[in-house]
Order: sequence, then C-alpha cells, then structure tokens
Amino acid sequence: MGKSLADNSATAARIYARANEVLGWDLAKMCFEGPDELLVPTRVCQPALFVHGYTLFSLLKEQGRLGDLSTVLGLSLGEVTALTVAGVFDFDTGLRVVAERGRLMQIACEATRGGMASIIGEDLAKITDLCHEFDIEVANLNCPGQVVVSGEKTKVDACVTAAKERGMKKVISLNVAGAYHSRLMEPARAEFANFLQSVPFSTPRLQVLTNTTGKAVSAPADIREALVKQVVSSVRWEECMREAAVLGATEFWECGPGAVLAGLARRINRDWPTKSFNEFPDLSAA
Repeated sequence: MGKSLADNSATAARIYARANEVLGWDLAKMCFEGPDELLVPTRVCQPALFVHGYTLFSLLKEQGRLGDLSTVLGLSLGEVTALTVAGVFDFDTGLRVVAERGRLMQIACEATRGGMASIIGEDLAKITDLCHEFDIEVANLNCPGQVVVSGEKTKVDACVTAAKERGMKKVISLNVAGAYHSRLMEPARAEFANFLQSVPFSTPRLQVLTNTTGKAVSAPADIREALVKQVVSSVRWEECMREAAVLGATEFWECGPGAVLAGLARRINRDWPTKSFNEFPDLSAA
C-alpha cells in the first residue's frame, strides 16, 4: 500500500518519512511490507489511509493537475484528509487528529462487541424500520440501494436473519472490528471532542462537505462540531456527492486504495466522469 509512490517519488518518500516522525512508529514499513493483519486495526488503518490519500493528492498537485480543484470530500476517515487538503489544518496536525481518532475508536471497538451489515436494493424506509425494531442504527447511506447498518453484534445478526426471512435478497454481514458510526462509538466521540478543543482549525480554502449533513461547512467551529458528531452519526455519502455536483463539481477524482468511491459515484450518477488513483502507475495512466 503506497510503496510504489515512495519508490518513484521523492515527495512521496518525504511524506511517509514525516508521517513516521509525527506518529513515532513506522507506518511506512507497515504499509509497504504488511502483512495485512498489521493494517487491519483501526488505530493503524486510519493513519495509513490518511497518508496514502494525502500523498496521492500531493503528487497530483505537483504534476499541476489540480488547478481547477474547487471542492473536496471524504467518506468517514477521508473527511479528515479532505479538511487537510482544504487547509483547515496542516499535514502534521491532520495526521495527529487521525491518529487520535483511530486510537479512540480502537478502544471503543475493544470495549464493545459491535457489528455491521450491508443491505442492498431495499427501500430506506424499510431498513429504518428494521433498525428501530432491532435497536441498531443506519451507519452509511452510500448510494441508491446501498445502506449499511451498525450496532451490537447480536442485534445486527438478528436483523440480518430477519431481513432475509422477510425476503430481502442481499443482506451481507461485514467483517469489521466494531460498530462504526453508531452509539457504541460514543466514548470515542466524547474523548475526541476533548482532544479537538486544543486543535486550531482554519477556514477552508476550498469547498468542503461534511458527512453529517451532506452539505458544505466553512466556519471552523462548525467543522470541529461536525468532525466530532461524525464519529457516531450516519455517513450521508450520496448526499455529499450530489451536493458537490450542485456546487459545481464536474468530475470526481478518488485518491486512495481500490476504486470503491468511484464505483459509488457511478451508481449515484453514471454520467459523472470519475478517476481513481491508488499507486504510482495510476498517476500517468489516467
């Protein structure tokens, strides 16, 4: 993950080296050499995703390809990357924010037994009713017909069983460490709020959207509040993407591993041009 970036770019190598200094542990080695098991814990995964995404942005900027960049957005952890790109805080601060977010969420995961499930091709009202019935929550509104639910594992499992019995054809239990974007993350939210009080926030230089509302946010106090709330709130990703288009985005570029977000974009509006950047060859191929 990211190895080809550091191998082929002095800028990328410097970013990973700086990340190691900020974190006080060797993130680059974990990303470049694995094994995968080292990257799975959220305290590691979140900084890894942040540094990877920010590095790709930095290389695209270095290539002079982002002159018309006007709007940034990120799904869940990616929102911190977007805020860093928008100048709300610098790279070092953004990484420290991500590291603390990941650490606190890891603690919350280990203190509870949470689960998540994806429900595909069903009406949101029916899914919401299911959540109320089984005392769980809607965690992600990713795209039309794709909703993720979250909560105590036994309750999520019971919901999955009931959904299948009631004819919902595509209900998939997810292999996750905890119940993200649910009330089981409340201890992490509270501690994260305390941590962010000492972090300076600047007004963004670009339009930036928050997962909590699907709308743009610009006042530093509002950004801080949204970032805290996001830990336990539904990720309104489809609304974020639609709002970005309303604000003038004509093409979506994804910086990070895989091409999941590009796939969601195509399901929201197949006419939107999308590009995905993951490793170094992608920077010249696209």
